[in-house]
Amino acid sequence: MADEVVLMKGNEAIAHAAIRCGADGYFGYPITPQSEVLETLAEQKPWETTGMVVLQAESEVAAINMVYGGAGTGKMVMTSSSSPGVSLKQEGISYLAGAELPCLIVNVMRGGPGLGTIQPSQADYFQTVKGGGHGDYRLIALAPASVQEMADFVSLGFELAFKYRNPAIILADGVIGQMMEKVVLPEQKPRRTDEEVLAQCPWAATGKPKNRQRNVITSLELKPEEMEKNNIRFQEKYKLIEENEVRFEEINCEDADYLIVAFGSMARIGAKAMELAREEGIKVGILRPITLWPFPKKAIAEYANKVKGMLVTELNAGQMVEDVRLAVNGKVPVEHFGRLGGIVPDPDEIVTALKQLCK
Repeated sequence: MADEVVLMKGNEAIAHAAIRCGADGYFGYPITPQSEVLETLAEQKPWETTGMVVLQAESEVAAINMVYGGAGTGKMVMTSSSSPGVSLKQEGISYLAGAELPCLIVNVMRGGPGLGTIQPSQADYFQTVKGGGHGDYRLIALAPASVQEMADFVSLGFELAFKYRNPAIILADGVIGQMMEKVVLPEQKPRRTDEEVLAQCPWAATGKPKNRQRNVITSLELKPEEMEKNNIRFQEKYKLIEENEVRFEEINCEDADYLIVAFGSMARIGAKAMELAREEGIKVGILRPITLWPFPKKAIAEYANKVKGMLVTELNAGQMVEDVRLAVNGKVPVEHFGRLGGIVPDPDEIVTALKQLCK
């Protein structure tokens, strides 16, 4: 399949990209607003074309543990869910991080806490960027702001996960998952052969092949001294990721007096708010974190020396704003604008909040 332009939802783009990047398996469970990922995979029947396994598990807990098993053999495996479902997966995600297993997780966020609402939200920032499950671990977190990025970040997520032997997550919100846009789908890649898997993942557990030692996949270490060594090694890996994998987008920041910091759908709304504000003579730019972890704290810290203030816009009560304030370290005012309950603001609301910051 060559590159082609099609109109589809963000969730559908995730599914098509997974097939085309040569994924070996998907294990999931339906939940609004991400159910189209599983539904699209079921419609496409990749097991008949590429050999990709697609399985609806009996629960979110089962799905993440199937990912654990597949990842332990070096396969490209993934799951998707929405906020309450990802909460149920947290123990398994911590196990994956502790065993240093690459995999891809997709979270199309909805409002909470609890069952909350099926409307969009960005309130899983803390859960994802701060760890979520138990222990000192990190997830490589990609935040798409378009349907095209939903597709592109599947292959990027797998690439980073295998590069660092660490789970990666696409942290989208319900707006991006459900919206329809044109997207260029990549050319079909073949799935890796067993020989290629073994070459890329010599650590993988594959039974006991001839002339090859048996690998044991585990996150358990009963000796405190050895567990400390493991954790120190993890922190060194996370530092390496922070040094090399920070991604962000800057729009009209060169002459900006004020900065909007936003991710996902709020960055799109913020871009329109920026246009409206500039028409009124307010010089404002946008910094959009693409990696929520590693977070672009150095870039934000540099802008603290150039702008008069920052407005962090989120679909939550204020989560990413804490990391922005840490990066700024009190050099300029940092205010927060957010809507809750699944309400998506219009650009004029952001302009009004920006004017308050300018006073």
